[in-house]
Amino acid sequence: MDKQFWRWKEYNWKEEKLNWKEARSITAGIDVGSVSSQAVILTAGKIFAYSSQRTGSDSPQSAQKAINWALEGTGMKLEDIQFIVGTGYGRVNIPFAQKAITEIACHARGANFMYGSSVRTILDMGGQDCKAIRCDERGKVVSFLMNDKCAAGTGRGMEVFADLLTIPIEEIGDLSFTVEQEPPPVSCTCVVFAKSEALRLLRQGWPKNKVVASYCSAMAHRVVTLLERVGVEKEFAITGGIGKNRGVVGRIEKELNVKALTPTWDTQIAGALGAALFAQALLEKTKSLN
Repeated sequence: MDKQFWRWKEYNWKEEKLNWKEARSITAGIDVGSVSSQAVILTAGKIFAYSSQRTGSDSPQSAQKAINWALEGTGMKLEDIQFIVGTGYGRVNIPFAQKAITEIACHARGANFMYGSSVRTILDMGGQDCKAIRCDERGKVVSFLMNDKCAAGTGRGMEVFADLLTIPIEEIGDLSFTVEQEPPPVSCTCVVFAKSEALRLLRQGWPKNKVVASYCSAMAHRVVTLLERVGVEKEFAITGGIGKNRGVVGRIEKELNVKALTPTWDTQIAGALGAALFAQALLEKTKSLN
């Protein structure tokens, strides 16, 4: 079987020190995105467990698999979770969620938890789109902008490049900084054009690291343009899978002349985390009304 260079590591995690049976509240957020799905479980407002895996062709099934994997080995069952919020592209197709909330609101809320209340600008670099978000000290969205509907400049675009160049996707960021001089960026208007241009450069004798650097530079420039339109404040955070790619993140920081905040949690769980936090607030509201 041919190696799939685009395939990133799927994972789950749990906090061994927390006893969920003693928690006064148990909530969860499920983020069914276009490329990946995450589930985050909170016990009394603390992260207890999470999972991240590839989204399948069926949103309900992807949501079920995500929560099942987050629950694995915890002793907790789905029915133990008191409130669940769905988010992402598949949010309306999560049968066991009590409410659906947009991924923009959830990423802002999740980033507020992960990076602190000082965060004011968030870049969510998702599987098939990018969002520039402004929020207040509570993680409430003030304004936002999205890129046009194209995989160029997104996680899926990076996957295409990883397969094209036969480079494991987790190695692309570091490889992009092994060039002696920064090359001009390739086209990032369309992933098809970018792929064609990369093939042309390879035929001209460009080494792979130079092509990768060129694409990372193009991705960075594309999202910087989006960020500048919404306005960037010093307390700047990046969420989503591309937030793990230092080849893109480093070039965004250089172009903006702003250092992104260091994440305390996996950047890919921000949406599901925000959904779980909304679930906690909604559970508390429900309890207060009873």
